[in-house]
Amino acid sequence: MSSFHAAIVHPDQSVTYCGQVDQAHVEHARAIAQLDSAPREAREHPGRPGPLFVLRADGDLDWYEPVDAEPVTVRAPDPDPRPATRTEAAEDLPDPGELPRGATATVWIAGAIRLGDGSIGGAMDTPGNPPRVVHHSTESPAGGRYLESVGSYLIRVGAEPQLIYCPVTDRVGQFGPLNRSGRALRNDGSRRTNREGRVCIQIEVLGRAKNPWTRGWDPAKKPGWQKILKAARSWGVPDRFPAGPPAKYPGPGKSRSRSTWQNKGGHFSHGDIPGNDHGDPGAIDTAKVLYKAGTKPPTGPRPTKKVSVARLVAAARRDVPAPDGHTTHPTDVRIVEKALVAEGLLKSAYADGSFGSKTVTAYAAWQRSRAGGSHTGAAADGIPGLASLKLLAARHGFTATA
Repeated sequence: MSSFHAAIVHPDQSVTYCGQVDQAHVEHARAIAQLDSAPREAREHPGRPGPLFVLRADGDLDWYEPVDAEPVTVRAPDPDPRPATRTEAAEDLPDPGELPRGATATVWIAGAIRLGDGSIGGAMDTPGNPPRVVHHSTESPAGGRYLESVGSYLIRVGAEPQLIYCPVTDRVGQFGPLNRSGRALRNDGSRRTNREGRVCIQIEVLGRAKNPWTRGWDPAKKPGWQKILKAARSWGVPDRFPAGPPAKYPGPGKSRSRSTWQNKGGHFSHGDIPGNDHGDPGAIDTAKVLYKAGTKPPTGPRPTKKVSVARLVAAARRDVPAPDGHTTHPTDVRIVEKALVAEGLLKSAYADGSFGSKTVTAYAAWQRSRAGGSHTGAAADGIPGLASLKLLAARHGFTATA
């Protein structure tokens, strides 16, 4: 039977060592954490078999480490940036020319809870690319002091973002400066996704992807979230989701376009990032996420537009042989074209309401994609069918009808 070191990590990152326990003790702790009524949750280490962490609502983190495990490094040394684009002394401020004249960017959010020693990643690999924000969900409870316990867990496993947010308490935690890379994304081959763009501000939000955290949440009453948005906007992050709204979880997922990720600025879900396989944060409400003070946030379900397969088929049959720009059912076609643009399959210049050859080619690519149904051969002919249209509609907020 294995033996474990037992320790408690406190919210200030101090550690109380509690001695050694046996396998039965650890399994008992795991079983308690799995009870629906228990204010705690068990987590495994994502990179090493053996360690168990128990997140607690009081902010403490219970840590069980196998006695015979290799010595653990809480935070591995960060490799040098490639290429070195800034001097160490200048990295707390944006480079001249990165921001509009007279603008300043937020490095540390005022009032945010400091988590860890401020040491996360390094300088960006592609600072000439647009700035972006990546949204994650922690797959944990919210409220209480889970912000601290989840934060301690992320530090211990070396997966810190820059920010963590609790939608219940509106508390903001910060692991490191916003102009340094986080550690919460996997690389896409040799391309380091954590270091993509002028900034790549990652936000872990307490909650679960299957129950999007924006439900019943009013951003107008959440000054903590408004500070996060203000900080992102200070770096020039556009108020848009260039890869389209985050996908519902569980579900078919998204295409994870490399072109969109590398070349477009804005907000992305973890489910959008190439080289990654997570589907969080689920179908969060993008209008609420991008809230601006002084505007009225949406309340209740928003009405959805209906798109008819019959009208789309008629448009494809008539618009392709007709002169360029011919439209048959432009309202329905334009909704679908905008969704194809968001998927990275159609250039925005062709989203003109005409179901021409470019739109047919883009829709065929959607049919062939995993998210669009994985059609092959003659089945991927670019002429919409109800099944593939329903999949597109579920990702882009409209209703597919016969």
